[in-house]
Amino acid sequence: MDILGKRYYFFALSLLFVVSGLILLAINGVPLSIDFTGGSMLEIQFDSAPPPDTADIISIYEDAGIDDAQVTSTEIDSLIIRSSFLTNEVRDGVLTNLQSTSGTTVSVIRFDSVGPSIGKQVTQRAAIAIAVASLLVVLFIIWSFRKVENAFRYGVCAILAMLHDIAIIFSVTGIGAYFFNWQIDSLFLTALLTVIGFSMQDTIVVFDRIRENSNIFRKLEYETLVNHSIVQTLQRSINTQLMTVEFLLLALALFGGVTLQEFAIVLLVGLLSGTYSSIFVAAPILVLWEKREWQTWFGRSAEA
Repeated sequence: MDILGKRYYFFALSLLFVVSGLILLAINGVPLSIDFTGGSMLEIQFDSAPPPDTADIISIYEDAGIDDAQVTSTEIDSLIIRSSFLTNEVRDGVLTNLQSTSGTTVSVIRFDSVGPSIGKQVTQRAAIAIAVASLLVVLFIIWSFRKVENAFRYGVCAILAMLHDIAIIFSVTGIGAYFFNWQIDSLFLTALLTVIGFSMQDTIVVFDRIRENSNIFRKLEYETLVNHSIVQTLQRSINTQLMTVEFLLLALALFGGVTLQEFAIVLLVGLLSGTYSSIFVAAPILVLWEKREWQTWFGRSAEA
């Protein structure tokens, strides 16, 4: 099975998926939730009568001095209203007006509020957590492969594969935000850190097999060696992901409810990307680097 012979097709596929989602993020902005920006989220349900129109709900918020309310409906016939920070007094006044307008009892399913300063702290700590986790894993790879020639390349390729998976996650979120009003919240951060860990694990497995085979097949051409190592780990990587994680996440995405649906889908795609990148991105970049193929990208010969 010649996987590395088609490496540029895999690079193009990744680039196409990443660019399409990131373009949507660039156009529409990063959809940060109140966990990062600060604000309030009120989920309500009307007991009997149909809910008021979205325009009426926004008007009630505007009368209370809140001019940035956004209303979305859920599968359980409830409404989620996101806005800037609400005090308890303002929230009670909004609920009273909603009840008067609808003529029925309004039940509060969920109410979350995060102050602007807390949201800023969460953003900073999230960035620090991702950076520290990534740095420690890469340092571990470089130390583990210290006896291999050009060991730092394995660490760099692991970083590139991890950045690929992060870009895939943001791309999926950008597409979901455009079509389904997804937002980046604390669960998104949990999914992101989980994907980074799984991606690094799969990459280390592939790289470790390359290291073992380099000691066994010393005279084998490097591209053939890497391709043979990928084929050896291919079944393990696919079976491990499908049997232990992906089927469970697929069930959670289909039947887990709207609260966990976004988290499950992001994690599902992210873990698939982690397996994909370790086989079709990280290892091919090693070969590309070894052969210095960029010298021929713009028509220059290898001799030149």
